[in-house]
Amino acid sequence: MNLNFDTAHSSHASMVTPGNRLLASLPEDDLAQLEAHCETIDAEVGDVLFEPGQTIQHVYFPVDALVSLLAVAEGRMTLEVGSVGREGMIGASAALGNDEAQVRAVVQRAGRALRMSAAEFAACAARSESLQHLLHRYTDTLLAQAIQIAVCSRFHVLEARLARSLLVTRDRLQSEKFHLTHEFLAHALGVRRVGVTKAASALQNQKLISYSRGNIEILDSNGLEAVSCRCYDLVKER
Repeated sequence: MNLNFDTAHSSHASMVTPGNRLLASLPEDDLAQLEAHCETIDAEVGDVLFEPGQTIQHVYFPVDALVSLLAVAEGRMTLEVGSVGREGMIGASAALGNDEAQVRAVVQRAGRALRMSAAEFAACAARSESLQHLLHRYTDTLLAQAIQIAVCSRFHVLEARLARSLLVTRDRLQSEKFHLTHEFLAHALGVRRVGVTKAASALQNQKLISYSRGNIEILDSNGLEAVSCRCYDLVKER
């Protein structure tokens, strides 16, 4: 995993109607205020947007990038407690009175995102009741997902957890095909790479997925959902 603090790379592409669904749900006036302070950036796989304990300098609204949120223990052990795609944002707590990052935010799939100064975002939120309401709802949803994933990690077998993680990634990316290395999945699931290899092989032997050199294709969505634990449905409902 590339823990590069040069978090994003500037893009000169002009920003038009946002591909981010969270932004698109705002009233036009609120959206216009946010757009005025946003820039479009290209995020590469492995880019670290922030680390636990760091002050949040920017907030991000993924367009076609996917960002993994990792809880970190003792500086090295990690567990994915959520992921954010075009349906959400990273750094919402900066507008809710807490500008200290609680998780490591790592780009899981390269793509575009909208970036905005955390200070400007907080100022916009202070002026907009609709944005405040949206942020409270969104952070509540993220917390519920993190709790569910923690429960899943404690009580469910690795094969079911991997199936859940792959299904969530599919939903975020809206694609049956994506790239996830053994190393990244090990970090996300909080296990050793050999465990990921065994679980992925089990799913592949059941002809539920195809997996080669990090390239994953879901071959049987219904079958993968059957192998996954109930946590997938609960997270999806939230």
